[in-house]
Amino acid sequence: MFAMLLVVAVVLSSCAASVTSPAMGQLYTNLKAPFAVTSNSVSTKVGTGEVTSILGLIATGDASIQTATKSAGITKIHHIDVECTNILGIFATYTVYVYGE
Repeated sequence: MFAMLLVVAVVLSSCAASVTSPAMGQLYTNLKAPFAVTSNSVSTKVGTGEVTSILGLIATGDASIQTATKSAGITKIHHIDVECTNILGIFATYTVYVYGE
């Protein structure tokens, strides 16, 4: 009985989605949200960085702003968005989108 309660608690805790998000669904989450805005007026390029988590036990990737800007050759940031996906707390991704020139 104790083992079953432990399994239910882990599944319902969404342990794979330990990232900050404006809303989190227990069964499924897929959302985009704003993160930051600057006064630069041009956003012709977009760079991304992503982190993946499995069961909250294994997490790999690089969702840093520095990696996202380097991937697209961005030198002036216009704005940054984030995307969070979570499936049953088992598999989660967190992606950073950096827009700029």
